[in-house]
Amino acid sequence: MLPAAHRMRRSADFERTVRSGARAGRSTLVVHLVTRTDPGPGPAVGFVVSKGVGNAVTRNRVKRRLRALTGERLGSLPSDADLVVRALAAAADADYGTLGRDLDGALRTASRRRAERAGSPAGPGR
Repeated sequence: MLPAAHRMRRSADFERTVRSGARAGRSTLVVHLVTRTDPGPGPAVGFVVSKGVGNAVTRNRVKRRLRALTGERLGSLPSDADLVVRALAAAADADYGTLGRDLDGALRTASRRRAERAGSPAGPGR
């Protein structure tokens, strides 16, 4: 389970992360990763699971799986990171292992892109 201190709740945080974060996608999900400027208790994570994923039962199952998978990976996220995980329609039919592999791959790619962006002369807003 994802601890309450690490849950993203404000729509402004979701919007900032999705608009300015480094994005990486896989067949079942897309992640957006951004560095926060204000100090926080650690990484904050939000989830977007739209009706395109399925009915309420399916969406809640996907959210529970993504929360558990992300909770297992909190220690590997930078403490100043905000992360939004958006489930795609294929997530409804994916098993736990597939979601985990897709999340790991997307996090690696987003972290690399975030680092490249921070090191570029154009800065984070390029």
